[in-house]
Amino acid sequence: MSSSKPRETDLYPPVKALLEAQGYVVKGEIGAADIVAVRGDENPVVVELKTGFSLSLFHQGIERQAITDAVYIAVPRGSGRAFQKAITANTSLCRRLGLGLMTVRLKDGLVEVHADPSPYKPRKSKVKKARLLKEFAKRTGDPNAGGATRQGLMTAYRQDALRCAKVLLELGPTKAALVAKACGVERARTLMADNHYGWFERVATGIYGLCPKGEEALALLGDPDVAARPPED
Repeated sequence: MSSSKPRETDLYPPVKALLEAQGYVVKGEIGAADIVAVRGDENPVVVELKTGFSLSLFHQGIERQAITDAVYIAVPRGSGRAFQKAITANTSLCRRLGLGLMTVRLKDGLVEVHADPSPYKPRKSKVKKARLLKEFAKRTGDPNAGGATRQGLMTAYRQDALRCAKVLLELGPTKAALVAKACGVERARTLMADNHYGWFERVATGIYGLCPKGEEALALLGDPDVAARPPED
């Protein structure tokens, strides 16, 4: 095999040999399909060949699903971490699209099947669902524009921190239990002790005050119980 850039036709002999070994009759360039394989009365197998992953390759695979459910895409097998990462991501994508995925090691013609075509049934995560709904329920109003960057989003945690900061701004250094009662944030003690945003300071055992950074946050972000979007950068 030469070191020149691979061609789609270089993939054909190894893929054809694999399918023929499984009892298929294989022919290239039938209609719009790169490879068509037929075995008895079974649905035909279609394979689309490309020299690398691309959006057009996935589009072609999806289009061939109008002919048969048994559609594979095939690319040359590369090396290194970048290619392995691409294989992992694109195998997952193929499973979601109901496509099969093959790679061909051109130096010796080894064909590896990473995924077979099958209907996609995503596994649901009860933990992720519960976390999502918990944040939705605890979030006051709708302070973030959908599609905004993750940095600086108004989360339920940030809203609770602002509520604590508001109490400390009004009352000065205060016992954590009183802060929790005044603003209705049960986790006030833990929140202020963790001091994730750097807004609070522990002035004595169980007593917390507001740092200048916390005052700036209140001035910038405003009342956490008002459902207004923060100003854009």
